[in-house]
Amino acid sequence: MRVRLLLPLFLMLLLAGAASAAAPQLVLDVARFRTLAAGNTYEVELYATVPGNGLTYIKRAPGSYQAAAVLTLQILKPDGKPAYSEVITLKPPVLSDTTIAIKNPQSFLKRITLPAGQYAVRGELRDLYRKSTAPTQVVQPLVLDFPANAPALSDIVFLTKAASQTTGQSNFIRGNHLLSRTPNGAYARGAEQLYFYLEMYQAPAGQPLKLHYHIESEEGAAADADARIDQAKSGRPTPVVGELPLGPLPPGDYSLTVEVRNAAGKVLATRTAKLSRGTQDYAPEGASLPR
Repeated sequence: MRVRLLLPLFLMLLLAGAASAAAPQLVLDVARFRTLAAGNTYEVELYATVPGNGLTYIKRAPGSYQAAAVLTLQILKPDGKPAYSEVITLKPPVLSDTTIAIKNPQSFLKRITLPAGQYAVRGELRDLYRKSTAPTQVVQPLVLDFPANAPALSDIVFLTKAASQTTGQSNFIRGNHLLSRTPNGAYARGAEQLYFYLEMYQAPAGQPLKLHYHIESEEGAAADADARIDQAKSGRPTPVVGELPLGPLPPGDYSLTVEVRNAAGKVLATRTAKLSRGTQDYAPEGASLPR
């Protein structure tokens, strides 16, 4: 809670009961998948997460506080023109006490179909109740170029819990699995298992295949595991649902590599992604959906 003693009276009244935190943060995870459509096209998932601790909460009623942020998401072509652009207003859940250590995040998931090529993903976040603060911006390259006629793996999606099979339909379901994403691949205190999801394309028909998982830190801590892979139907992706124990691994930054191998041990496809493990702070209970 901040008290600005030198503000004019009308501004003091406007901001009374507002709880301001650190600069707003934006975590933007991007995952690439092949589509079943004709042509070299991709489905790009943009998963934007805004931690609640970085937003300003305004008093709405006695014992009721809420924050709000405006999120602008864009995928830009090489000439700078948008292939996709959207503005979303995010409103985290109402709080009765703004001094709590963890304020649950707000998340937004969007799927966009694009042709192969090079793009840039741009996210901008503005705190609606702290307009004097400069927007938070995130920009990262996006290259859609999976091999056309060889086995390939999608990007890895890290999960807070094991993917569960479902027949439902929503943006949070892929390959008939409900996916609860972990923003930025971060596993906090209390997480003892690493869960992830990805897809395999152009799986060779009639060949026995296996998966090999390797997780390693920059300091050399590592773990390996093997798993079976189901054969895909012709022309369809093969969902890969994996997990590894985190218990024996110390805190730090890690890379996870997933390999698809044939019976002779030859690597047919591989994909690597970054994650982190922390043991000091608990993660929020879960990201709430936009309203």
